[in-house]
Parts: sequence; C-alpha cells; structure tokens
Amino acid sequence: MVLTDFSVNSGAVFTEAIGSDRLDLLTDYPFTRLANLLAPISPRANVSPMVLTVGEPQHTPPAILEETLRATASGWNKYPPVGGTPEFRAAVGDWLTRRYDLPAGLLHADSSVLPLSGTREALFMLALLAVPTRKAGRQPAVLMPNPFYAPYEGAAVMAGAEPVFLSATRETGFLPDLDALTPELLERTALFYLCTPANPQGAAATPAYLAKAIGLARQYGFVLAVDECYAEIWLDAPPVGALQVAASLPHADGKPWANLLVFHSLSKRSSAAGLRSGFVAGDPALIGRFSRLRSYGCAGMPLPVLAASTALWRDEAHVEENRAAYRAKFAAAEAELGGRYGYYRPAGGFFLWLEVGDGEEAAKRLWAEGAVRVLPGAYLSRNNPGEPNPGDAFIRVALVQDTDTVAQACASIVRILG
Repeated sequence: MVLTDFSVNSGAVFTEAIGSDRLDLLTDYPFTRLANLLAPISPRANVSPMVLTVGEPQHTPPAILEETLRATASGWNKYPPVGGTPEFRAAVGDWLTRRYDLPAGLLHADSSVLPLSGTREALFMLALLAVPTRKAGRQPAVLMPNPFYAPYEGAAVMAGAEPVFLSATRETGFLPDLDALTPELLERTALFYLCTPANPQGAAATPAYLAKAIGLARQYGFVLAVDECYAEIWLDAPPVGALQVAASLPHADGKPWANLLVFHSLSKRSSAAGLRSGFVAGDPALIGRFSRLRSYGCAGMPLPVLAASTALWRDEAHVEENRAAYRAKFAAAEAELGGRYGYYRPAGGFFLWLEVGDGEEAAKRLWAEGAVRVLPGAYLSRNNPGEPNPGDAFIRVALVQDTDTVAQACASIVRILG
C-alpha cells in the first residue's frame, strides 16, 4: 500500500491510502507502452497511418445488431439480471451444442452459461474466484502461456498469486509444454489460463492436448480457463473446443465440465467489439459462484444488448462472411510477405506473429518510415530465468483493416525491414 502524509492549516497530519502495492508489480498495459515508445516519432507527413496494433475488427457489424437494438430499446430503462435472459442462455447453449457437436441435452444452459460484458473483465475477475489465500500450504500459482493476453497477468497479481509464464514458442507448437509442468508446481496451481486459437500466434490445441490439460486440472484441483475468443476466425478447419473434448472424457454423472470454464465473445465473431458481449460456460458449480461474485462487482448486460446478442448467436451467415474476409486478408499478407520473417499460416485468429530480430526497433522503424503501427512482441511476454524472452524478436500484426490496407502494410514491412 502506498501512503502519503500531508499537513493542513490546523497542523494535523493525515495519512491517506492511494493504491495497492500489487498494482505496482505490473508494467503499463501493452498499448500504453506502445504509445510511449512511438510518441517521440513522427511518421512521414505524406503517408496515411496504417494501424495494425489492437485486435479491433474494422468490418461492418451485421445489420441484425442495429435492428435488434432498435426494436428492444424499451429495455434500456431496466436493470438487467446478472444471469441474463432465458433466451440468451438458450441461444448460447444451442450454439455451443451445434458448434462443438455436443450430445443433445448434455449442456444445461440455465446452470452452465453466464453472460459477460465482454470477456476481458470476466477473465480478470476469474482470479478473484479461483485463487485461494494458500494452496498446498504455499502461495498459489496462476499459469499462463508466454506470450499472453495482458489481463491474465493482471488478474494473477491482483489476486495475490504468482503468475507463472509458460513459454509458447515454435519449438512447443506455440502452446505451453504440459509435459514440462512439475508436480510441485501443479499442486499449488489455482488457475490455468489457456488461449486457443492462441493470441498472438494462432496455434490451436489438439483434442489430445486439451484432454491432458483437463485431466491435470481435475487431478490437481485447479480451474482451467480456456479463452476461445478467436475460435470462429479460422482458415481451414474449425478448431476443436474444450467443452467438446470434455464431453468425450470419462466423467461423473452430471459433471462433464468439472473444473472447466470456456470464454467466448462477439467482438471477433461478429465484429461487434463495442457491444461488449460474451459469455462464460462450463462447470455449473463454478458458474454459480461466478454469478454470485459478479452480483457484487459487475452490472448485468443491458436487455437490448442481450437481445442483440441472442440474435447474433443464432445467425451463422454473417460469421461465414466475416471468416471469408479474413481469409482474403491472409492471402494478401502471404502474397506480400512471401514467407519472410517466419511467416506461417495460423490455424485461427487474425494476427501475424513475425520474427524481425528486435520487435521494438522494428516497430519504431515501421512507424517512422511507413506509418505502419504494430505491437512489439515483448509487450506481450515476460522474461523467465535462463530462457530468452519469447516475444523479443517478434512483432504482432493485427489484420483488422481492409484487404488493400493489409496488403499495403505488409508490402511496407518488407520494404522497410528488408
């Protein structure tokens, strides 16, 4: 806790608490770091900026979104329930069953689905739910891939856990090596964040990989949180899901999702980042506790947003159009990059993870010489003793602009970086 002493005219001295010392353990958020890095640099005046940093889709949202919001506008003056509406939960349950070929009736949406105002706040809040004061008599550990989505680290630190960064490199298939986890670490693990398809590398976990992760969660008694927010942006085949794998594993009657939560969002699937709509699904016991926690700390999703979200989860046509647009952008990027910088065709997501030698220097050069704004990989990763930082040599390029802009930006990368 940071304390400040100050005096007033009466001569009295007061001490005011102004923050948590845990917050001081975190670096600035990646995009704050990027803004500070590039602030002194002015790109050439005759070049239009090409912003490929934030994973914010620039596609036009489907018309059904605006139509439903307008049709349900009377709901804006009502406080919404934390658990959402039966229609929303049913739409999500039906979608999960269709998308992941779940046995009919296995997923009970009313007890296994909770709406979220986007997944970032819930992924962060999950640590407050999952991390105890002590585990196996020691400080709890929260596992996460390295590179990682920044809220995973923030959640672990603010919950009082030790964040453990599991290198996810080309050698490990861009996913953490589960076989390298020791019993000593697993015994004190409270939560494991896993992203598939991975941000930023786009790797998708196999059924065998997910089965092993689920088995470890149940054996060692921790929560496996599978962030599947990029699952609907795929190029060749739909990635397998954690619920899908869990359904095929032996389980106690009525507990196919034990220790497991999955997170999905409309931000990428429906190009609706501003709607702030997602859901968490899985273990009913965890969903119930999550709902209780959110009752204290979060507002429910507004009723018009719930209605629009329900309509979007029931519509697949706009998702197929969205996916086709990303395929065109990857084709344009591949044509310009020509296999340079370790380019590979990712299984999912909309990022390029390009090896450029020094990510920060590359980001500065691209901004200065071509007005191309990308994110240094080091801002998404951490150092582990005795290991190279898995992000230092990389930049992340988000293919969120139109195809022509993507092609132009990739051509500029080749021209500037060589």
